[in-house]
Amino acid sequence: MHAIGVDVGGTSVRAGVVDEHGTVLDTARAATPSDECALEDAITSVVKGLAESHPVSAVGLAVAGFVHTDRRSVMFAPHLAWRSAPVADRIASRLGLPVVLEHDANAATLAEHRFGAARGAGVVVLIAIGTGIGAGLLLDGEIYRGAFGVAPELGHLRVVPGGRPCSCGKKGCWERYCSGTALSTTAIELLARYPGRSTVLAREAADDPRELTGRKVAGAARDGDAVAKEAMADLALWLGEGLALVADVYDPEIVVIAGGVSASAPLFLDDAREHYRALTTGTGHRPIARIRTAQLGDESAIVGAATLARDTASS
Repeated sequence: MHAIGVDVGGTSVRAGVVDEHGTVLDTARAATPSDECALEDAITSVVKGLAESHPVSAVGLAVAGFVHTDRRSVMFAPHLAWRSAPVADRIASRLGLPVVLEHDANAATLAEHRFGAARGAGVVVLIAIGTGIGAGLLLDGEIYRGAFGVAPELGHLRVVPGGRPCSCGKKGCWERYCSGTALSTTAIELLARYPGRSTVLAREAADDPRELTGRKVAGAARDGDAVAKEAMADLALWLGEGLALVADVYDPEIVVIAGGVSASAPLFLDDAREHYRALTTGTGHRPIARIRTAQLGDESAIVGAATLARDTASS
């Protein structure tokens, strides 16, 4: 029997049927609704659609939010509607299948450790860069969740006191400067500061700045747009800044860059590595972590959630 993993992100709900080797056999997708009931409807719909065509034993939900230590409820999700919600039980009752929850970055970390870029590593940090930043920490082969299930929430480390407002309620969080959302925000700020430097992005933002997504900025950067390239350089700077903090605290063997923005890694990762090396304490006198992109790409959370669900159902 296969398992289904569902990556519940701030922008989309993506589901996949996964076999025991970590291979995604089939996928389905829906937009992420802002309403709690509609969100659970969307999850149920994509899972049922896949289960009609594949034998499925369990479902894992990879959630961008704080998951309780029992992995049954979501305590808080900055980009989702759930607040202290018994999500696993509600979805399980609708599907008639066992359901387990996991933080999306933890799920991705598990997948990369078992099947991908972090195989064999003892201490791993995964940074999932998408709508925001998620993070996972693996110590001696085990996911570290903290005393209350919310560690490590690296995306909401405050890197700029009084900086850009964040959906979590704070200002200046790392993800407000290093994410797909941050990329579009930076591009809009640069367009206002340097009018006339980018006809491509200016056209995109003219009618509605919300239409200028991080994906569009990355595409413009690939085409050589000056403002888009500057926005990408800013993201690289902030990625290096944050990774240096991570290295000073956790001293990882491998850092895995995952999430939707990682698809554009050739545009920023080399520069980020240089910033990281320059800012890490003791560079030149200590080993520093290798930085790799996720081998499973943007399917890592799906694979990890499905694998966890299969392991839990068979235990």
